[in-house]
Amino acid sequence: MTTSSYWSRRGFLTAALSSALAVSALPAPAAFAADAFDSLRLRWRELVLGTGFSAADPLYASRLSALGALAASYRSAMAPSSASLWPDLPYSSYAGDPVTGSYARLKTMAMAHAQPGTGLTGDAGLAADIVAGLEHVHDGVYNASFTLPSSNWWWNAEIGAPQTLLDVCVLMYDSLSAAQITDYCAAVDHFLPDSEVASYSGRSTGANRVDFCKVFALRGVVGKTPAKIALGRDALSPVFPYVTSGDGFYRDGSFIQHVSIPYTGSYGAVLISGLAWIFALLKDSTWDLTDPDKQLMLDSVEHSFAPFLYNGVLMDGVSGRAISRGLPATSTNNFASSDHARAQSLMAALVMLAIGASSTEQTRWRGMVKGWLQRDYYLGLNANLGLDVASLSRLLAARDDAALTAIAEPVGHRVFGSADRATHRRPGWAASLSMSSARVAFYEFGNQENKRGWHTGSGMLYWWKDTTLGQFSDAFWPTVDPYRLPGTTVSKKTLADGAGGDFGGPRPTSSWAGGATDGTYAALGMDIRGLQSTLAGRKSWFFLDDSIVCLGAGIGCSDGTGVETIVENRNLGSAGTHTLTVDGVAQPSTTGWSATLTGTNWATLAGMGGYVFPGGATVKALRQERTGRWSDVNGNGSTTPFTRRYLTLWVDHGTDPAGGGYSYVLMPGADPTATAARAAETGWLTILANTVNQQGVQVTSRGFTAVNFYGTGTVGPLTSNAAASVVVREIGATATLCVSNPTQTVSAVDVTWNRAVSAVVTQDPSVTVLSTGASLKIRVDTAAKAGATQRITVTLA
Repeated sequence: MTTSSYWSRRGFLTAALSSALAVSALPAPAAFAADAFDSLRLRWRELVLGTGFSAADPLYASRLSALGALAASYRSAMAPSSASLWPDLPYSSYAGDPVTGSYARLKTMAMAHAQPGTGLTGDAGLAADIVAGLEHVHDGVYNASFTLPSSNWWWNAEIGAPQTLLDVCVLMYDSLSAAQITDYCAAVDHFLPDSEVASYSGRSTGANRVDFCKVFALRGVVGKTPAKIALGRDALSPVFPYVTSGDGFYRDGSFIQHVSIPYTGSYGAVLISGLAWIFALLKDSTWDLTDPDKQLMLDSVEHSFAPFLYNGVLMDGVSGRAISRGLPATSTNNFASSDHARAQSLMAALVMLAIGASSTEQTRWRGMVKGWLQRDYYLGLNANLGLDVASLSRLLAARDDAALTAIAEPVGHRVFGSADRATHRRPGWAASLSMSSARVAFYEFGNQENKRGWHTGSGMLYWWKDTTLGQFSDAFWPTVDPYRLPGTTVSKKTLADGAGGDFGGPRPTSSWAGGATDGTYAALGMDIRGLQSTLAGRKSWFFLDDSIVCLGAGIGCSDGTGVETIVENRNLGSAGTHTLTVDGVAQPSTTGWSATLTGTNWATLAGMGGYVFPGGATVKALRQERTGRWSDVNGNGSTTPFTRRYLTLWVDHGTDPAGGGYSYVLMPGADPTATAARAAETGWLTILANTVNQQGVQVTSRGFTAVNFYGTGTVGPLTSNAAASVVVREIGATATLCVSNPTQTVSAVDVTWNRAVSAVVTQDPSVTVLSTGASLKIRVDTAAKAGATQRITVTLA
């Protein structure tokens, strides 16, 4: 076989047909394994195809039929030439991964051949065409003598193509000759040499490293090469330990990829999925993993992933560029991916990961998945056309397991200081906050994906009621005004698509981002800077049981444009007319309506929630119908237009403001009665400070006092000698003082609480008590704590 041995389409199909008898004579996959490699290969085949389902079940029957139809369309469209196997995937065009794409189509055909009920199951002619197609791609481009045309082809060559090729080899193993297996393995070895995992650096980290190991392990199985399987296992070890910088999992549960991007929901999901496949493949085999740090990856299920899953939503704030991958231009079923679809793919990975975990972990994780699936009314499994049959069967087995108890959503707060992210969970609702700093990028743009995600790290506040789970799922990203993301304070300066550069991870210069939490309530803050803008200011969020207090101060800009703080920008769907009530008066529901609402004390949006403006505020409102396309935010997206209605509330700071500020209280799920009552309860909230130096609040009825210190100072009963976030919770005769250094640059913080204290109950090793009595003074060691909260609990005098 040489790189010049291309076939005409007629010759290609003739050859395929001439081999049909030989292929049909081949036995079905062996029911037994001749050696350990065969055992692992058959295990992989079972994982790929799925088990425990009936092809006659209407849910599966429709998908299997669709798989067969898609495979048939790919088969009929084959037009082998010197340039390509399919005309729309020319080998010379390395944009869009044409080689991986060619192998992906061959895999679809192989799946249709192997799965029952496709209409092509066991079809000898199809098998011959698949084998001939493999030969064509190998001879034309993916072989041991081909040279990469450019450096940006590396993912295609080292991950995308070999993973898909090896899957096809497993599915079509009995139709391939020993020489073909040898050739394909040699091609994989050529493009992904062992040296790629010689050091844990560059692109060989995090999710990419796991992908490399997955290729090595499966290549070792297919080629019966034990050293490759061992390499795929052993090269995983650097992925397991917690990191303190760069890519990987952090002790606080954060996951970072591409140096500065919070990526739990995308690259993190790819990583854990890859591990799930490898763990399941090698379990109880000669090559089973024995590295004790493997447990850290199993712990990540509840430490890193579950906090960002809410009732079937995988929160967008940790999904990076993936938020722009809704409806691709190449879609064959018109199914748009979303935070729900990504969640279900992750759940399928977690169920598979459980195969390699303890029985206790397996039961708990499956119970978590069952609960998420049962509560997700927005995207049922039957409607998720992005799931393959194997993943669907695994998820349905968990959801419908009568012996399994569905686990409820937890209540609590988590701060991910290494990712500038936080999650807040209360009965009936949840919220997520996305910030940025000198450590964490504003957003990521690359491969023409996420072209307008500029302000997603500028304090975007996501929130969901358990009845509004589709808020960011229903064509939100192509239709929302990207300058008006909820919770953000931004300059209206026009930005170019991809502003900041490809994979550049543009970061602000400020380091103050993060906060402190007692696990239930929290104080978060951010020294905000604008992307390619002179915008600067301070923002704080105080998370309580039924509300979030939002403060802004010191907001200034000299871009020559307006500056706005977006109180809300709610997606009302394609025809929503949800009533906006302001101080008891219903506002018009006509699309295009706008108003400047002066002296506003409170407002509600029907079926959504309420907003309280302490002391009254001037708020602007707009009902708008917006049309966009996924191609607007992703170069690979569909050009099909979508139209959605939005209700936007914002504070207008004017053009080139100096010292601008705001205060409002978000009450998810609150109706007009509850919101009006809160607005009338003037003693409920005391804003202790809202300046460029400190922002703090006190809610006496909740025993809550919290201050974000951007520098030294005294606010109410609290004093700090350095940048710090301080939360005090008084419950009965005890109080807990929580302190963090969000800048992550200060080695120690002295905090004084002007409150009589009689004794210390517990304290973290990092906390030194300097004095008690009339007041409590402590010194908190914040060095190398990555912004984590340090605690002390005391008895009140």
